[in-house]
Amino acid sequence: MIVLPLDFLLLLVPLTWNPEQWKATVAMAALSVVLLSGGRRYRARLHLSVLDELPSILGRLFSAGAIVATVIALRNQQEEVATFLVSGAAGIGLVVLGRGMTTWLISAARRYGRTRHRTIMLGGGRLAAELAETLVRDSRYGLELVGFVDETDDAPAVRATPRLGRLADLQDAVRASGADVLLIADGDFAEQDLLDLLRMPACVPCDLLIVPRMHHFHTQTGMPDRIGSVPVMRILTPSLEGPARMVKRGFDMLVAGVALIIVAPLLAACAVAVRVEGGPGVIFRQQRVGRDGIIFDCLKLRSMRPADETDSATTWSVANDNRVGRVGRFLRRTSLDELPQLWNILRGDMTLVGPRPERPHFVDRFSQQFERYGHRHRVQAGLTGLAQVSGLRGDTSIADRARYDNYYIENWSLWLDIKIIIRTFSEVFFARGR
Repeated sequence: MIVLPLDFLLLLVPLTWNPEQWKATVAMAALSVVLLSGGRRYRARLHLSVLDELPSILGRLFSAGAIVATVIALRNQQEEVATFLVSGAAGIGLVVLGRGMTTWLISAARRYGRTRHRTIMLGGGRLAAELAETLVRDSRYGLELVGFVDETDDAPAVRATPRLGRLADLQDAVRASGADVLLIADGDFAEQDLLDLLRMPACVPCDLLIVPRMHHFHTQTGMPDRIGSVPVMRILTPSLEGPARMVKRGFDMLVAGVALIIVAPLLAACAVAVRVEGGPGVIFRQQRVGRDGIIFDCLKLRSMRPADETDSATTWSVANDNRVGRVGRFLRRTSLDELPQLWNILRGDMTLVGPRPERPHFVDRFSQQFERYGHRHRVQAGLTGLAQVSGLRGDTSIADRARYDNYYIENWSLWLDIKIIIRTFSEVFFARGR
């Protein structure tokens, strides 16, 4: 709550002696805060050390300063660059001093119990026992260990902290204890069971910390953190809720609305071609499963005429069906038959990027056959998706599609959506459809 606001204020201090460059100073301060936080809510590290963070902090601050200085130079104001760099360097020095102060404040708050996060450990093995002993005797990490869950009654961790039950009891333990941090160590449980539990409603809001399986080796991924001598990684939870969902929805409406206007002539031409080849009934409506299992009518340009509703709902692949004419085959190959789904997006049934929606008959079947297939419905169905631009279209592996879709959900960002949209244009242009 104090780190980033103080960083921002300290970067504005040069305004006291260089008010003429207030725009550049404010721009550097704002950009620095975005880079320092990674665009997300700031979380203090477990092992507090300004020296550990210094290379990362300086790199981000120098990057922000270089960007603003480049803009000043491009505006043919070279004589002002030197003045700005002096002010920027002073601001960077103040931020480093400020980080020393905020680190001391956070450390003091942890020592005196002002900042304590109730924590449940998953696993009770030897490593879990070592972590439990460290957290019980040392308050500097800010974690108040309330217990652990594991399948084994006599797990080694029981000598340092109470066992709260089996893995299946995790949700009840989180609710009863008010825990907001989950720490995954070693234990007697299957990883698949763990994956399902961590995405249950009570667990999703919790911060998720995990000890790497090969924790004896140094990792070069991200900013390292540790409890005692044991490395710990912070895992981001899916962010498609709250403000992120509003941003995604706004992006969907803007892009889909503009796209509908641009492709209207093409859509009309395709509709005429469908009408000429197959007669009345240009738009085809089919029930699909969307977010949280809600069924909606998915719109498509008709590329064939099914025998009946049962045939439409239960026939898997019709790529080689002789009822598909030349127009229908072209529409499928170029994915132009999906264009009416832009209206589904504006209505809120779908999103631009997400798991492709499937028919209820196949959702029921695939959910029983493939791991985590049903987890795809945590978000809205999409016009395009990571699986589709990765070659998983038509009669391809359902298990692979589920893995790609869940990867997309766990790693969502607006930039990931933009990348998938760009790759979708390539797929359509080169007619890599069904």
